[in-house]
Amino acid sequence: MGVDIVTFGCRLNAFEAEVIRREAEGAGLSDTIVINSCAVTNEAVAQARQSIRKLKRERPEARIVVTGCAAQTQSGMFADMAEVDRVVGNDDKMRGDAWREARDAFDLGASEKIAVSDIMTVKEMAPHLIDGYASGLPRVFVQVQNGCDHRCTFCIIPYGRGNSRSVPMGAVVEQVRTLVERGHAEIVLTGVDLTSYGADLPGAPKLGLLTKQILRHVPELKRLRISSIDSIEADGDLLDAIADDARLMPHLHLSLQSGDDMVLKRMKRRHSRSDAIAFCDQVRRLRPDIVFGADIIAGFPTETEEMFSRSLDLVEQCGLTFLHVFPYSPRPGTPAARMPQVAGGAIKVRAKRLRAAGEAALRLRLRAEIGATREVLIESDGQGRTEHYLPVAIAGGRVGSVVPLTIVGNDGERLTT
Repeated sequence: MGVDIVTFGCRLNAFEAEVIRREAEGAGLSDTIVINSCAVTNEAVAQARQSIRKLKRERPEARIVVTGCAAQTQSGMFADMAEVDRVVGNDDKMRGDAWREARDAFDLGASEKIAVSDIMTVKEMAPHLIDGYASGLPRVFVQVQNGCDHRCTFCIIPYGRGNSRSVPMGAVVEQVRTLVERGHAEIVLTGVDLTSYGADLPGAPKLGLLTKQILRHVPELKRLRISSIDSIEADGDLLDAIADDARLMPHLHLSLQSGDDMVLKRMKRRHSRSDAIAFCDQVRRLRPDIVFGADIIAGFPTETEEMFSRSLDLVEQCGLTFLHVFPYSPRPGTPAARMPQVAGGAIKVRAKRLRAAGEAALRLRLRAEIGATREVLIESDGQGRTEHYLPVAIAGGRVGSVVPLTIVGNDGERLTT
């Protein structure tokens, strides 16, 4: 058997899983399971541990390697698990020599499990073009940035990913061009802190310029999508591209986290509630059909019911359609973990209320789509996505094609045609 990848967490991890597969198999590993972990919440770490135990029971002869953000930040914990054979660092996992070292360690029966370097010393980022994407796969990811220079009080990710670093613009454009030539209809730009793109590159180009360069130099690209952004860092070129080029999809996911100014200050965020509302209003004027999603944390330390109500109200104030709700969990080593904590029961209730608000907002948007004709990317047999990332139940069509379809209804979760 070859190398199997089990991925937790973000889109960036999903992209990197393909690099891991290529490098690990190229190093000659076989009958190996790689857990590409996430550290964003305690639950994510617990899920990785549960998966390790389950997989070892199912495949006792397989070697298990743990990598990803949780492996970087809690390497000793995973190394202490009897089921784990090796722990590989989050930057190391992208390099072939790390997997050759793992192969040699297995062959020699080495007892040392941990192979995790200091990610804070990583200063550059090499482009990784994925050869393993199947031709015709509808949507593929291109990693343009990694790491984060900010230190939000709740977030462990900078310690799992390192400081911000970017792929040079020319390399990104070439990656996109190559993927389009292979038949991929939609490209998603991804990173840890996308709107910090370019600060470490000569001339400090911003995400907006990168976006314009892709659209200008790859005219065959049908759809370009941007994953989660920090709205306070959105630059003029990005706003221009949103307003002027229909190939840039009218869908933005915002890292908002809270709707209360005091909570935002204690989170060490760089935007206020009014900034978030103003940004959504501005973009909606530029692109009236824009759809917004957002990350919101429920039950951040010191959050009162009144503070929470402002997060709940933000769903309507910003006109959010997609909500990613994170019940707060303290991450060891972060300042927020030392703040007065909200009771666990209250956190669960608030998260449930936020999710209900998100579900109601999505249903409202689905109803508003009835009668519209949308360009639908066919993702699989029976499923597609509109420009706004709204799911569509479909019948037939070639996977990877983009077809105009008239929306006639919805089933509460998906549009119907």
